[in-house]
Amino acid sequence: MDALWVFLMLLVPLLLWTSSTFVFYFKKCFYVAYMMVLGAIAIPLSILKCGGRDVENMRVVRALVRHVKYFLGLRFDVSGLEHLQTEGPYVIISNHQSSLDVLGLMEVLPDRCTMIAKKELVYAGTVGIVSWLGGIVFINRNKTSDAKSVMADAAKTMLDDQIRLWVFPEGTRNQRGDLLPFKKGAFHLAVQAQAPIIPIVFSSYSNFYLRKEKLFNSGTIKLKILPKIETKGMTSDDVAGLSDKSYGLMRSVFLSISGFAPLTQSNGPPSHH
Repeated sequence: MDALWVFLMLLVPLLLWTSSTFVFYFKKCFYVAYMMVLGAIAIPLSILKCGGRDVENMRVVRALVRHVKYFLGLRFDVSGLEHLQTEGPYVIISNHQSSLDVLGLMEVLPDRCTMIAKKELVYAGTVGIVSWLGGIVFINRNKTSDAKSVMADAAKTMLDDQIRLWVFPEGTRNQRGDLLPFKKGAFHLAVQAQAPIIPIVFSSYSNFYLRKEKLFNSGTIKLKILPKIETKGMTSDDVAGLSDKSYGLMRSVFLSISGFAPLTQSNGPPSHH
């Protein structure tokens, strides 16, 4: 047994040094396992802090998660933080590339802010429990009627409890070097609550993280927070235009901070769901 441990202690550093595929799986497994451990720590702390489900528990999560980037060799170059110093409720929208987005999210997460996420997350072990305790709003992406009902309830909660909500309008993870068409839920939410939208853009991960190619190196992520877009006076008739405007703005910034040349063909105009 001692010989086996010695062998593993020698083999793992060797593979980390020589195999990019091993590094990819090692970092991914470490990330998932460590987040589960942090979730287990956050559960009792959240219950002690707020007694149950409460958006204030996101402070606990933020404090516990912010150091994880160092273990993965990641850094964040943040600009525009002043735009989050907006009083009252607002809707944050950002592009979505991988589960690593959580680290950037926790880097800038304002107080009294939680997320809208797919309902499957609630079943993700300790992370799912902490997500529920942190007031995350869960939606069923396969049921449009359910999603609309949840968004209407979320708009009321935003105003009643004076909270902010973070939404990924692409609806799913995307590593195609461009933005996917936006779904309309986040914009209906903002218009119903008459709350401003604050776009946040993550630069492309492609220079250090590629899932298909099994690449996971160290890297720096540029995170740009844009000025708020007001929705006061808007109605549901304005949602499509609001979505198109936000998409065009965020796509332009994404290409710029990622160092990509403007693409002649995008993933198409935002879909009008």
